[in-house]
Amino acid sequence: MLDSVINNKDFTELMQKHMQELIIHFFQKEQNFGILCKIEDALFEPSLPEEIVSEFRPLTLFFLAGYTFETAHVQDDNLIFEAGFGTENFGSLVRVPLVSIMQVIVDETPVMINLATYQPEDKPKKVSDVKGVKDSMASFLSNPENSRFVKDKN
Repeated sequence: MLDSVINNKDFTELMQKHMQELIIHFFQKEQNFGILCKIEDALFEPSLPEEIVSEFRPLTLFFLAGYTFETAHVQDDNLIFEAGFGTENFGSLVRVPLVSIMQVIVDETPVMINLATYQPEDKPKKVSDVKGVKDSMASFLSNPENSRFVKDKN
């Protein structure tokens, strides 16, 4: 049953809309936040050196504060911000599709979790993507305090 929800186009569009509204709200309140996103969907302009890219995990956390927060904005269903990477602070413009943001985090606490996995027909779903969401959900459910967010099936 969960699969029919998270793989649904309408659900994905709803999650994208909520993600955009939450991020814009944080911009208006000048609230720093982090995003946990699918790194394979992120674009870097200019491209990052391989030694930096190789350090990224499939789900990567970016914290938007200071200059990075000041440059951040939402455009064309993407969160865009400037950031420096590596010991040399290599500068790049980062573009992350809103639907690729899996969590929004404030003070180490997830304030929004995106479980949507719908992919348009032209972009086939990867087995690793589905596994990643299941692993993320398993991690989320492994914390007893998160049980209050899960509806009882009885």
